[in-house]
Amino acid sequence: MIACIGQEIYLRRHYLEAVPISSIYFGGGTPSLLAFTEIDHLLTQVFRYCTVATAVEITLEANPDDLTLEKLKGLHQLGINRLSIGVQSFNDKVLQYMHRAHNSVMAQKSIEWARSAQFSNLSIDLIYAIPGTTTEDWQRDLAQAFLLAPEHISAYYLAIEPKTVWEYQRKKGKLLPISEAIAAEQFAWTIETCQQEGYFQYEIANFGRPGKFSRHNINYWCSRPYLGVGPAAHSYKGWYRQANIAQNIKYMQAIQQGHLPYTEERLSVANRVNEYIMTTIRTCWGCDLDWVARQYGVSLLAIRKDYITSIVQEGLAHYVDHKLYLTNRGKRFATKIAGDLFILDTAEANA
Repeated sequence: MIACIGQEIYLRRHYLEAVPISSIYFGGGTPSLLAFTEIDHLLTQVFRYCTVATAVEITLEANPDDLTLEKLKGLHQLGINRLSIGVQSFNDKVLQYMHRAHNSVMAQKSIEWARSAQFSNLSIDLIYAIPGTTTEDWQRDLAQAFLLAPEHISAYYLAIEPKTVWEYQRKKGKLLPISEAIAAEQFAWTIETCQQEGYFQYEIANFGRPGKFSRHNINYWCSRPYLGVGPAAHSYKGWYRQANIAQNIKYMQAIQQGHLPYTEERLSVANRVNEYIMTTIRTCWGCDLDWVARQYGVSLLAIRKDYITSIVQEGLAHYVDHKLYLTNRGKRFATKIAGDLFILDTAEANA
């Protein structure tokens, strides 16, 4: 498989040739289980065939139970300069409830070992609004995170999504979702305390120290082109979005035959505008309505004037210098607000 992914990098070497690569991201599974030789091979392919920025950010996702001091030292020597560690919680009961393989001691040790291995850019993932927990539980989780002082914290709301174990348990009465009031309280407290500790909320779920925002995330939220390699990976550039086939065997067979195993979708004006709304409305940089008008000829301010006026009056958003920003209260409803701003089709865009 690794040889095929390396070959895909070669086959797609011209995809991003117009822009130096500023971020390389090993994610989408358990990349920390890869052997050093496999990571080295993939990085070698990227640097050999692509234009890479001098100060490229190279991130690897890892679970605490996959990490040792020796492994972290090896990753650092390979050129990995940023770690994203899936801590989820420092509460052992919560970790057991979520069927995680690590415990709180392993989570703390993984961060301490990363520092010993000379990593100076660490991100940890935490989850709040977990059924059966209180705001005090979440406060203790964040307090522990602040003591360990990562450069970046991602704090995700545990939504009960359709067709998941969580939804099944809820329907069976085995899971009682946390109330909206408590979830809102935890979210507000997260924003306030992260700011007090020197973390800036640059996206709804992401908090970073100055200069330590995730380049990978920013590229996505700012609709910049990106290349994904491997089964089920997605790529995006201009008016086209591509998706690699998910089946491992079919993916490998195609690559071995010299074919690129993806489907391609040409985006409509409505697609482009709606994706821009969905990604930018979540960020501290806001949704630039003037830019949308110049770029796509779509005046969101005219099409959605009444709605924009209403969310501003309700304290859910600010409209400043042609940009729409969500307030802290509005951030809780970002997905709904974005959906209400969407244009339905190209005909509406040209209306």
